[in-house]
Amino acid sequence: MGTKSPVLVFRSTPLRRYHFRSGLRKNRHMRETPDAMPLSDVLLGPSPRARILILAAQDDLAGGLSDGLDGLGWQTVTARSVEAAERAVSDMAIEGIIVDARTGYPPGLAVRLKAAAGPRRVPVVLLGGHDNDADLHMTPPVHPAQAALRLEHLVRAAVASEEFELRRETFKDQGVDLTPAPSQVVRRVLVVGEPDPRFLALANVLESADVELTAALTPYTAFDYLHEREFDAVLLWGGARRTEALSIAAGIKRNTRLYHLPVVLYLGSDAEISLDEVFGRGVADVASPDTPIEETAQRVLALADAYRRHQTIREILERARNSGLMDPATGLFTRELFASHLARLAAASTKRHRPLSVCVLRVASEEGVDQARAGGWVDRAMPQIGAMISRLVRSEDTAARLAPEVFAVALPATRLGEARLVSERIAAVIGCTAFHAGEDRTPFVVTFNIGEAERLPDESPMSLLERAAQAAEKATEPVG
Repeated sequence: MGTKSPVLVFRSTPLRRYHFRSGLRKNRHMRETPDAMPLSDVLLGPSPRARILILAAQDDLAGGLSDGLDGLGWQTVTARSVEAAERAVSDMAIEGIIVDARTGYPPGLAVRLKAAAGPRRVPVVLLGGHDNDADLHMTPPVHPAQAALRLEHLVRAAVASEEFELRRETFKDQGVDLTPAPSQVVRRVLVVGEPDPRFLALANVLESADVELTAALTPYTAFDYLHEREFDAVLLWGGARRTEALSIAAGIKRNTRLYHLPVVLYLGSDAEISLDEVFGRGVADVASPDTPIEETAQRVLALADAYRRHQTIREILERARNSGLMDPATGLFTRELFASHLARLAAASTKRHRPLSVCVLRVASEEGVDQARAGGWVDRAMPQIGAMISRLVRSEDTAARLAPEVFAVALPATRLGEARLVSERIAAVIGCTAFHAGEDRTPFVVTFNIGEAERLPDESPMSLLERAAQAAEKATEPVG
């Protein structure tokens, strides 16, 4: 029997809380606090690679959420005071901050915490309060899975903003200005599902926020709209036909053009849903029936805004193709431009205390590919392959063509395991595509030998790239 899928249960009852009798959470992975931080001010999480800081004045407010996020792979550290939080964010590679404001915190707290994290951009999530400078407001109690979903998008958006500034610098060195023009286009959201009163109420809140809504009652109509128009987010009604809604999400995820389009599932009733199924189908966020409509609308808008920023970056890079700096066949970074940018990424990873990984994909030699290569068909497929790679990577990732049949992707704020998943996903999607091999010839399929490497402390960018390339050369099992 296989392992049982984790189940997310939406209920109105509070989360189970954990009580700490001392100022330090007992853990076999214990590590020391940052210098000059009182031991009584900090609860230490299970890993020296803490990703999330939870600021909570009381143990019973932080414990359940901390344990839940730890269980989902988001290592946490918890501070009891603002001063301790500032020190932790400054000294540790924190990626996101959750503030439990139910006991009250001073005005301007979000600005203080973000300043302490600089030059790293760190999103702030506020629970039970309001701060115009916070990136997201959520109503407690918050299920850890919900927090993890939102943190993932907020952290990636922060990394994307950092990356865009680095790209502007790289292109500026080459005499190309990538400053984006101000966007005047309203946010566009596709809503899919039957006209339930709660779903209509949410749509009304979105419309009041100057969102252009397009309604679709069936999956067929939804995909017609997705084919014809551009959207910033998709909102699915998870009422009686929840399976149908998840099928729509999966269809969006399978389309390389729509792969990064955020999908929100709004549940119509208390229910048990499989996290494996929801995440696997491509849903970015799930709103329970107990979530206030205004908060659900805010989460949809936050995802739409992040997607719009990502699309702006992509559009700017598309314009950069005409600069003569990009590979003319694929539109990806050239080897020279990639080397220049990778050096900037390496310096930034040290300065911002973020990891940096590189993956290399080399077209494997197989009988069908070798025959197509001899006829020049592999080379003719490169523009399509390059376009697919560009669509499959995140906006903060940098894809390049190092050689005629060798590609690389630089992944900021990404560990080795995540980089391996990225390269495997790219190879798998392209491996499902049949490329033309000439009249009366069987189409060929491209597989890759892939390799990944995570930057070591003080490692040079070229050494990092060479290690990833060597791993690809040693790969014996093509992926695709």
